[in-house]
Amino acid sequence: MARVKRGLAAHARHKKFLSAAKGFRGRSSTCFRPALERLEKAWQYSYRDRKVKKRDFRGLWIQRINAAVREMGLKYSTFIHGLALAKIQIDRKVLAKLAVENADTFRDLVTRAKQSLESNK
Repeated sequence: MARVKRGLAAHARHKKFLSAAKGFRGRSSTCFRPALERLEKAWQYSYRDRKVKKRDFRGLWIQRINAAVREMGLKYSTFIHGLALAKIQIDRKVLAKLAVENADTFRDLVTRAKQSLESNK
């Protein structure tokens, strides 16, 4: 039976991981084992932080909506409740964008929410 030489495959695999570790500091970018460990940790962080990013953006949108709504005499929670009573379904990302870029449309939404709150008392 012929002897199997695996050097070529191992070299290619090491090269793949070392090119992915480019930009790391110290031995982590030049030596295979530390590079592999750092890459695995980096991939864990990126997986986790893709979820955290969504959480952070939702908080930012809520802060922007709250700031814009308070200028018009409402609180965030009552505004969202008023929109629900008016059967207006707009997500917070779009609401925040409207508050920043299109104040007239946002003002109309706030007045509709106020009307639905008053009519439901």
